[in-house]
Amino acid sequence: MALNCGIVGLPNVGKSTIFSALSSAPAEAANYPFCTINPNIGVVNVPDERLDVLAAIFRPERVIPAAVEFVDIAGLVKGASQGEGMGNQFLAHIRESGMIAQVVRCFEDPDVIHMNNRVDPASDMETVNIELALADLQTLAKRRERAERALKVQAQSEKKAAETALAALDKIEAVLEDGKPARSADLTRDELNAVYDCHFITLKPQVYICNTDEDGVKSAAAGKPGVYIQAVQSRALAEGGEAVVICGKFEAELAGIEDKNEKKAFLEELGLHETGLTSLIHACYRLLGLATFFTAGKDECRAWTIHAGDAAPGAAGVIHSDFEKGFIKAEVYDFNDIVKYGTEAKIKEAGKYRVEGRDYVVRDGDVMFFKFNL
Repeated sequence: MALNCGIVGLPNVGKSTIFSALSSAPAEAANYPFCTINPNIGVVNVPDERLDVLAAIFRPERVIPAAVEFVDIAGLVKGASQGEGMGNQFLAHIRESGMIAQVVRCFEDPDVIHMNNRVDPASDMETVNIELALADLQTLAKRRERAERALKVQAQSEKKAAETALAALDKIEAVLEDGKPARSADLTRDELNAVYDCHFITLKPQVYICNTDEDGVKSAAAGKPGVYIQAVQSRALAEGGEAVVICGKFEAELAGIEDKNEKKAFLEELGLHETGLTSLIHACYRLLGLATFFTAGKDECRAWTIHAGDAAPGAAGVIHSDFEKGFIKAEVYDFNDIVKYGTEAKIKEAGKYRVEGRDYVVRDGDVMFFKFNL
């Protein structure tokens, strides 16, 4: 499975600059609103030092990291839910994303236009979140009409499904009207499934990206974030989400450096131990509840993304559906054991090489070999 993340925010907050830096894919960035009309899409390899270690041990022909798809969506403005600024088109792109990364401007620069002529992260976040909520309320109203019509159908199964949907819609409407996102509604699994077809935007996990300058990054890395970044962090905390601090210009420069040692030294100058891309992806994985397992051998070392809590057959199915259908067993060891013992043979000698069945819950960092029968 591939993580899909839509990058949103007001115009001129640095979305396209960050997208280009993160994905190394060109995206038009200009000092005027709506320079991004059609969404830009970039596929990014997930940085994972564990995969580098496995590759050094097995020396495979191919090394394939997990991937994230970032979608740079044009800026939203007040009234987007009513079609302002081509809002309906942009909102449709957001609905297609698995999660949302909202870029918030946290820097002063008189040469970069701000839609409201002042830098105010709290106001900016409120504008975007209100438009997303209003769009969801429109979707909710249409779905409610369908559910209420379904209640009149005599078939008991359809009536029960409609009742479940209406219960979910009642909960979602209550939180939206209270200024909270749909993801804060206490929905049961059945209720979530009943309204899945709505693709509510605020039901998706959201991470905030504080786009700041180099001084802002340094201060945040030292544990002394500025007032703009603090405003974003407070909002994220209140929503049960996360905020990542990134300097778009710095990330763009960093993306152009190929030498690992030079890149490391560049990061250390700002007091950072990882790039903004890495921080963002880690935050996305945490919010989505994702985990990584590996397959390793002479032919290929590869990272695979699953949902935390997936059982072995489900993990096998990520590789190929036939692996899940004909699953027999999984041979498993922990990544830390290959680091400690050096070879699979020594892992077996130490009794750390395990055989697991259908009920085994895959752990982050497992190295696995599946056996199946068709």
